[in-house]
Amino acid sequence: MDVLAFDANAAFRMTQAEQNELSRIANEFNNKLNPGRTAQQELGKDDFLKLLVAQLAHQDPTNPMQDREFIAQMAQFSSLEQMTNMAADFSRLTSMLAGSEASAMLGRGVELVDGERLVQGRVAAVTRDAVPQVLVNGTYYNWNQVQTVFDVTDETVN
Repeated sequence: MDVLAFDANAAFRMTQAEQNELSRIANEFNNKLNPGRTAQQELGKDDFLKLLVAQLAHQDPTNPMQDREFIAQMAQFSSLEQMTNMAADFSRLTSMLAGSEASAMLGRGVELVDGERLVQGRVAAVTRDAVPQVLVNGTYYNWNQVQTVFDVTDETVN
């Protein structure tokens, strides 16, 4: 009597076409559950809190989570929340600094890149939006297009 060896990995191998079909079915199912939501590679603080609550709700009553494990997870959540808040604050600070820098250029000469051409002129106005813009020669340009800033005399730049 021959005994056949059973290869468990071979029994569960899928072809690329089968993997693609399974992925398509999973994506359709997820889109039906959460229309408009796209998959993300990173977990945010809301995801972390949902996981923690689910863990607490489904823990084994005969073997509850240890106090130090719970405290460690809460500390991680607190750190994550603080880092998220700091990132948002840094974004606002960066925007404010860019706006202040652009405003300080009023009346100064600038050279900026607009596609393939260089534009040179005097900054006549500045917007204080999230992305500051400078008015040069009657046209608004993003502040990040400015390459050079220089002092001007009335004869140098119009």
